[in-house]
Amino acid sequence: MSKIKINNVRLSFASVFKKAVFQGTETKYEGTFLLDKEGHAKDIERVNAAINEMIESELDGIKLKADKICLKDGDLEDYDGYENCMSLKASNNARPTVIDKDKSPLVEDDGKVYSGCYVNVVIELWPQSNNWGKRINANLLGLQFVADGEAFGSGAKTASDDDFDFIDDDDDDDDVGF
Repeated sequence: MSKIKINNVRLSFASVFKKAVFQGTETKYEGTFLLDKEGHAKDIERVNAAINEMIESELDGIKLKADKICLKDGDLEDYDGYENCMSLKASNNARPTVIDKDKSPLVEDDGKVYSGCYVNVVIELWPQSNNWGKRINANLLGLQFVADGEAFGSGAKTASDDDFDFIDDDDDDDDVGF
């Protein structure tokens, strides 16, 4: 296994406080981390080197298809924000460490860690070779909030105060209801 820390990456598909749910079933804690191809070139090279070493030493050098490796080309993904990035998906059965800039623990109600924010992440690459196939996976060990970013797919829509009229308490209009 190979433990790697990558700084200032964008978090996508964040399920770091609660396990992700897929088709009605709880799965794992997880996140996908976006590494800018230029800005994180050395990190991408380091991750690729570790992956290639594991393939050689643990999986007898077999050729793995791209979908069997946790590091993928974001330009081939159909998600906003993935262009010009490599995406690295990591998960864990145990809840990862989630901390703030000052290393204090964060909880979901803090609202700091979300899909779109920037984090430092610690992962551990590991080779899988069992009845479910051969692949290179990443365990999500922990992350540290670094900075806010534009949220991905918030989906939540709310009314603005501009959608309402000012109501004067002195108004004698008794129109209540629709």
